[in-house]
Amino acid sequence: MSALDPWLLERLVCPVTRTPLQYDETAQELISEAAGLAYPIRDGVPVMLIEEARRIDGRT
Repeated sequence: MSALDPWLLERLVCPVTRTPLQYDETAQELISEAAGLAYPIRDGVPVMLIEEARRIDGRT
């Protein structure tokens, strides 16, 4: 498991809310608290597609 490039993390935002993301290294996900979504990181590449995101915190 590799760490996400800090330069990239500073520039990525949630495609729904345009807010900064939090990196969850253990789960290999980028978390958008504002949207209640977790975007997967596959083979070191963030997948920033809304349809690929996992819902968090029970939002509908």
